[in-house]
Amino acid sequence: MRLGVIDVGSNTVHLLVVDAHRGAQPLPATSHKIELRLAEHVLDDGRVRDSGTERLTRFVAECLEVADEQGVEETLAFATSAIREAPNGEEVLTHVRERTGVELRVLSGEDESRLTFLAARRWAGWSAGKLLVLDIGGGSLEVAVGTDEDPDVALSFLLGAGRVTRELLGGDPPSPAEVRAARKAVRAELARHIRPLAKAGAPDRVVGTSKTMRSLARIAGAAPSAEGPYVSRVLTLEDVTRTIATITPMTSAQRTGLPGVSASRAHQLLGGAVVAEAAMGLLGVDSLQICPWALREGVILRYLDHLDT
Repeated sequence: MRLGVIDVGSNTVHLLVVDAHRGAQPLPATSHKIELRLAEHVLDDGRVRDSGTERLTRFVAECLEVADEQGVEETLAFATSAIREAPNGEEVLTHVRERTGVELRVLSGEDESRLTFLAARRWAGWSAGKLLVLDIGGGSLEVAVGTDEDPDVALSFLLGAGRVTRELLGGDPPSPAEVRAARKAVRAELARHIRPLAKAGAPDRVVGTSKTMRSLARIAGAAPSAEGPYVSRVLTLEDVTRTIATITPMTSAQRTGLPGVSASRAHQLLGGAVVAEAAMGLLGVDSLQICPWALREGVILRYLDHLDT
C-alpha cells in the first residue's frame, strides 16, 4: 500500500510518501517539506503563536493535496516536542483538525525514543546485538538501548539542537564563554538522568540518527547523501569535538559553506554538536554509525506491524 506520513517537528513539517507492506522495506516515493521552525513561533510562556498555528494548518492542508496527487491510501500524522511542550498544544491540534480533518497524534518523548529505536533496530538487524541509539532533534534528544525491537531503556531529554541554541547559545557567533557554559549545562543535565542507561550495560553497536548527526558526519568526511543510504558513515567523538572548535567562531552564514550544512539548520549546528559531544562522552561512545532511518520510519513500521492483527 502507499502510505503518507506527516511529521510535525520542531524544525520541519515533512510529508513522506512510501510504498510499503508488512515484512518489506518501506520504499520512499516522494517527499514534501517546509522549514516551518515551529519552535520559533513561540511566546515567552511557551504557547505557539497564532501565526505558527496558521502556517502549520496551511501546510498540513497542502500535504493532504500532495498525498492525494500521489495516490496515498492512508495518512499517518504525528507531532513531537514543539507541540508536546506547548501549553496551548491542544488548541493547536484542534485548529488543525477542524480546518483539515487531520488528527495529529502527539508522541510522548518515550514513544519517540521507542519508535526511533525500532527503526534503527530494523535497519541494523539482529546481528547488531545490544543496540544504543542516539537521536538529536530540534526540541529533544532521544536515547534508547536494548537487545530486542522494544528497547530496555528509552529516555527523552529537553536537549534538542534548536532548544540548546535558543536557550544557551544566543550569539552569532556565541562567545567562547557561552559555549563553555552550554557544554557544562548539557553535560550536567544528561548526567543527572543517564543512570538507567549505564545500568543497561555496554552496547555492541551504537548508531546515531537525525539531520544533526548526518551533518556532523558529513563535515568529518562521510559520504554525501547522493551516494545512497547503504554507504557506511561513521562519526567519532573526536570528530565532534574538533567540529565544535572549528565552528565556534563561525557565524551561521559561514557555517553554510561546510559540507552537508543547509542554511536552514546552520544556526543550530553548534548546539547539536554540543549535545552530541555530551551524550557520546558520558555514555562512553568513541564512535557511532549513522542510521538513515529514524522516527518517521518507526511510525511506518509500527503501523505495518499492526495491520490485520
